[in-house]
Amino acid sequence: MTLTKEKIEIFNLVDLSVANPDIILDIRYATDNNFLGVPVYPTAACYLQREVAESLNLVQTELSLMQLGLKVFDGYRPLSVQQIMWDIIQDERYIANPAKNKGRHTRGTAVDLTLVDSKGCELEMPTDFDDFTEKAHSDYPNISKTAAFNRSLLRDIMEKHGFQVALYEWWHFDFKGWQDDTRFPPLDVSFDQLK
Repeated sequence: MTLTKEKIEIFNLVDLSVANPDIILDIRYATDNNFLGVPVYPTAACYLQREVAESLNLVQTELSLMQLGLKVFDGYRPLSVQQIMWDIIQDERYIANPAKNKGRHTRGTAVDLTLVDSKGCELEMPTDFDDFTEKAHSDYPNISKTAAFNRSLLRDIMEKHGFQVALYEWWHFDFKGWQDDTRFPPLDVSFDQLK
């Protein structure tokens, strides 16, 4: 499928590094540092729906007043990549089945992220990104006080700006209204087509 610039603008996906260069990107699926062990994105880019990126700008601004910031691991994910992930981890707690709801990342309305300090170092959290254990659940109780505080801070600020945390992943946040197929349709547009 060949996309014109006008069609891409209809999708309303924006490059987060352009929308807010202060947000650190660590796009794990463009590397082999992920649960798949191989890169599935051709480039380390993060695309999000414009509204989602604007809300993340507000989160980043508020965090900067505390000498903190965001590090993003993933945003928009093409349906074809969602299928690859589902074929490996067929557990709907962690990977959406593309045959059912197509996934939240495929709409550009989900973002995986964490908090960093003023030097860009990650704050302590219950687990690393893409940990498929109970310890990664957003309400898991047996964690350090520091990790609990940081997880709560991230959740509170994200919720304040229109996001909701996923039950099984403390790092995964969905933007309000993500289920609206007319506003946020699932997409299978490659990163190369979005450049």
